[in-house]
Amino acid sequence: MKYSILLLTLSIFLTSCGGGGEKTVDGVIESGDLVALQKKKDELTTQQQEIHDQLKQLDEKIDELNPEKNIPLITAFTAKDTVFNHYVELQGSVETKQNLVITPEMGGILKRVYVKEGDKVSKGQLLASVDDGGMGQQLAQMQVQADLAKTTFERQKRLWDQKIGSEIQYLQAKSNFEGQQNAINSMKQQLGKASIRAPFSGTIDDVITEQGSVVAPGQTPIMRLVNLSDMYIQTDVPETYITNVKTGKDVEVMFPVLNKTMDAKIRQTGDFINPENRTFKVEIAVPNTDKTIKPNLTARLKINDYTNEKAILIPQSIISENADGEQYIYILENSEGQKAVAKRVIIKTGISQGDVIEVLSGLNDGDQIIEEGARSVKDGQTVKIISY
Repeated sequence: MKYSILLLTLSIFLTSCGGGGEKTVDGVIESGDLVALQKKKDELTTQQQEIHDQLKQLDEKIDELNPEKNIPLITAFTAKDTVFNHYVELQGSVETKQNLVITPEMGGILKRVYVKEGDKVSKGQLLASVDDGGMGQQLAQMQVQADLAKTTFERQKRLWDQKIGSEIQYLQAKSNFEGQQNAINSMKQQLGKASIRAPFSGTIDDVITEQGSVVAPGQTPIMRLVNLSDMYIQTDVPETYITNVKTGKDVEVMFPVLNKTMDAKIRQTGDFINPENRTFKVEIAVPNTDKTIKPNLTARLKINDYTNEKAILIPQSIISENADGEQYIYILENSEGQKAVAKRVIIKTGISQGDVIEVLSGLNDGDQIIEEGARSVKDGQTVKIISY
């Protein structure tokens, strides 16, 4: 033993002094001998490899003897009660009940168009007129005859009240007057069909037929009238949601083209199930104060069909299933510093939304749940927590 220590001391001394004929790196560099430089480099490279191999052997032995080598590393999070809203995602189309292509009630020549595209009009306002084909003149003649019949009736009535004249003369005058009045009223109704009026207030979106054109009743489109105040979205909802999607439910509406999102509510649900696609219709009222929402615009809908005020949500990726079909996850017990024990718990899940799912039973508020590494641990195994 003493001899070994003496030999080691002597070697260190000789090396430090450059003895034994072995030159130091500085000495070799000062010599400027290329052969000696290359030889020294090769020696140092060999020593470097030997040291690397020795360090590797030491690391392997340390890992073998390390008691924490086989402890799996995991991350964990704390279960917390939270409000869970589930949404049905659908697509719908903007509609309005006041979007009408106006056609004439009378055929003939479109005599006059009083409005242009973009004009705001009120209900009952005159929009256009069709040539009445002389009915106006006929009405004037009928009015003259009616005035005469009225005068004759009034005179016969005064005579009859004084018991002068026959009853038949009185009745004939009365019948003739009433007949003339009915004829005039009928003619006025027919003549009124020559005037095209606004059925509701709105905006003239398009003037389709120019004045001077021949139009047919109920067939020729004259203009389109649109009111953008009372807009709604219509969509088809699968019948499986019929008990949860009801009038008054909250809806998140997104218009991709407008890059606009708004909150709305269901104002009406259909009572009829379409047998072809097993859906029912839903109407969602949307405010349109700035008039940017147009009919037939596509909308994406998120309808709230389920809410749990105190739900525990976990990632679906950490859930495993045993041979009996039961779902389970791992929680932490007996935590001491960074170490804890993994415990398997059977859970019952509910509705999922995206990457998370609702846990109905098996977990409590405050439980520490293993996330990363959940599929590599075993029940009762000690684990090391690296992050919460």
